[in-house]
Amino acid sequence: MPKLKLKTHSGTKDRVKVTKNGRIRVRHTGTNHFQQKKSSSRKRTLEGLETLIGKQAKSIKKRLGV
Repeated sequence: MPKLKLKTHSGTKDRVKVTKNGRIRVRHTGTNHFQQKKSSSRKRTLEGLETLIGKQAKSIKKRLGV
């Protein structure tokens, strides 16, 4: 019997970007609301994307079928 293909997890697919080299890039947490009580430097730190490493990256790659 042939091996079944895993389906891509669509929620993960929308939230994650895989780079050309296979690294996982995600948005920082804590950026959606309650911005007023955060300092400007803290908000600047949260800009852009974060690279995941280790077990987190491995589990996300598994969900994406990469």
